[in-house]
Amino acid sequence: MFRLLALLAFLATLVSADEIDVNRVVVLFNSRLPESRELAKYYAAQRDIPAEQLLGLELPDKEQISRDEFNSLLRDPLIKEFDRHAWWTRRRLPSGEKQFVATRVRIIACMRGVPSRIFQPEPKEPERKAGEKPDPQANQRRMMMTSSAAVDSELTLLGIPEARLEGPLDNPYFKSMSPIGVAQVPILLVGRIDGPSFDLCRRMIDDAVAVEKTGLWGFGVVDIANKSDPRDPSGDPWFRTAAEDLESKGIPVLVDRFNQTLPDRFPLPPTAIYYGWYAWNVDGPFASKDFRFKRGAVAVHLHSFSAAQLRKGNANWCAPLLARGAAATLGNVFEPFLHLTHHLDIFNDRLLAGNTLIESAYMAMPALSWQGVVLGDPLYRPFAHLDGSGEKQDADRVFRALRIAKMRWKDDAERRLELKKAAVRMKSGEMTEALALECAESSSENLAATLFRDAGNLYKDRSDQLRMELMVVKLDRERKLDDAAKQGLRIAIERYPDLPGRAAAQAWLNVLDPPPKPAGKK
Repeated sequence: MFRLLALLAFLATLVSADEIDVNRVVVLFNSRLPESRELAKYYAAQRDIPAEQLLGLELPDKEQISRDEFNSLLRDPLIKEFDRHAWWTRRRLPSGEKQFVATRVRIIACMRGVPSRIFQPEPKEPERKAGEKPDPQANQRRMMMTSSAAVDSELTLLGIPEARLEGPLDNPYFKSMSPIGVAQVPILLVGRIDGPSFDLCRRMIDDAVAVEKTGLWGFGVVDIANKSDPRDPSGDPWFRTAAEDLESKGIPVLVDRFNQTLPDRFPLPPTAIYYGWYAWNVDGPFASKDFRFKRGAVAVHLHSFSAAQLRKGNANWCAPLLARGAAATLGNVFEPFLHLTHHLDIFNDRLLAGNTLIESAYMAMPALSWQGVVLGDPLYRPFAHLDGSGEKQDADRVFRALRIAKMRWKDDAERRLELKKAAVRMKSGEMTEALALECAESSSENLAATLFRDAGNLYKDRSDQLRMELMVVKLDRERKLDDAAKQGLRIAIERYPDLPGRAAAQAWLNVLDPPPKPAGKK
């Protein structure tokens, strides 16, 4: 299934090991669209990318192209431009094809206007003979041989002579711990700044550049769906590990383990990191156009077709998450199969280590020539200042204090005591909520419930107060105290009749105490 491994291993010894800098980034745009050209110029100006590394190609203004269009309009002209600009060194193989052996360019940033997916009709299922039983694995094997793929994923192999198009290829950068400039792998890292509008794309750039100076601070939200197949336990463990890693860095994490995704209008805290699965289209708190992530947020919802439509703000997941203020996300244009999509535990780990968005994404992606895409400024480093450096902002004080406390006190009991004193002194609902979340995850449910109530008394905003009541209900539900949970939900519904978050309380109540079905309906 996987191919070219020997060639990859050989070439890995020949690739330049210089560190990545902006001189190694090519910005690719659609020269037929003035807006795509202007977006490329804007991005280059914000990142000081040399003007000679902006490259325009005449491309169709559509998200999906055929394999022939990809080859003739994108891949082949791009190879010629790499040769013309001497962005790489190639040598001729015995077959007559040329293979790159060193490259100055390591990253391609595609701007909105560059098509995002290649569609090729899947091979037809062979007809079965009379009486022949269907092979339950045949459909999956057939789909694994598709040559439909993400444009960006195909471009990672730009300098490798095309052998076979069908199916995925091993990613030699998968699980790497090294920056791409020293990793010695013969691939390019290809991402895109894309979304429902050009204005939104400019906002993504602005947010990444601004937040990189201060660091990304806020709450994490991890929605574990409990949907892992016993035959393939991937999925839920990724999310559990990501939540644990965030908490280990002092980042407060709201973890939801109910089978349903978080309910509509759930009043989330200031959310900087979101990982969730598994719904087809955007739902829960993110379905509301009023919801906004913290500036610079990284938000990923794992789904097979999350990036199938990038220009529709309410379709699938990637476009809606960006439309709600996220600066970066990951997705798939077609069915990737769970084990071949981004491993979010690795992605989260590499981001927290200070790597760029594009490096973290490809370190977490097991397959190339496949379905994954990376959306956002490729050079964005959201956690470059987890050491406490960076520009200070008042809105980040609590989160910086949580991080410093995690680094300073190794004893959890001592650290929590000091943070509790600080929360009282600062009259901080956020710090108290963070402590409550940590206690909830460490099986100290009674203490967590007390802290959630304390936080509710400290918060001034009624939506925050409602969230604290819902968090106490969440604890009751997790301990199977359904009667207490139902009572808490009814009180919240009555107490906050004018808040949008009331719908979330009603949704949870409907799970615990389903309303009677209308007469005549099954």
